[in-house]
Amino acid sequence: MENTTQEQEQNTKSLRLDLQDSGREGLQIGTRKDGKKYSVREHRMNFIFPTQWKKFSNALRSPKAQLTFETLIQTGARINEARHIAEDDLDFERNMIKLRVTKTKAKKGEKKGKPRLIPVSSKFMKRLKKHFSTKEPGKLIGILSTPAANLAMKKYLKQVGVKDYYMYSIHSIRKTHGNWLKIMGNLGLMKVDAMEICLRLGHDYNTFLSNYGSSSIMNNEDVQIAKEIFGDLYLR
Repeated sequence: MENTTQEQEQNTKSLRLDLQDSGREGLQIGTRKDGKKYSVREHRMNFIFPTQWKKFSNALRSPKAQLTFETLIQTGARINEARHIAEDDLDFERNMIKLRVTKTKAKKGEKKGKPRLIPVSSKFMKRLKKHFSTKEPGKLIGILSTPAANLAMKKYLKQVGVKDYYMYSIHSIRKTHGNWLKIMGNLGLMKVDAMEICLRLGHDYNTFLSNYGSSSIMNNEDVQIAKEIFGDLYLR
């Protein structure tokens, strides 16, 4: 086991040594042992501004893609958490969703992820109620696969003029969700604090600060669009 670990570390180091400038800001290119090229982002802190998100969501053509990205921005869930949502997980009276399948935190001794209950806006719950009314009982929500969602995200971010579209992945939406909530809370436009955001995302405070925190750099248009998207979330 020890030898295997050492070999893995050596392989990782050798790959890092091969990294070269890609010509794109924030992106490097490496070469695997088999000669195949791969890209590495220098950081994963990017989040999307509400003005960008509005253009992005308006550009989506597939109803499945529209549902996928709407679900992710409204919940802040990991895509694998969101794809397991079923109608039985929805509490329409409380505007609440139960995320049954969540990330297993092996470093903390978990053998199975703990379910999370999260509130969402009444508008989004109505959207889900209408969506599930068209599906057979017991069926899951039905969103894009992770590879398809990543491809769609980069394609449409590029289409609407986001220059560093290649720096985003589907996980960037969680960061976007968390940052929007933090900014709206700091402005006093939502009754939400850092602890609530951490519980919602399934993170501790240090993880939130190191991976999701960002300064409040929205302009007035961004703030208005974020309010429209989140609706009455954390206003009750």
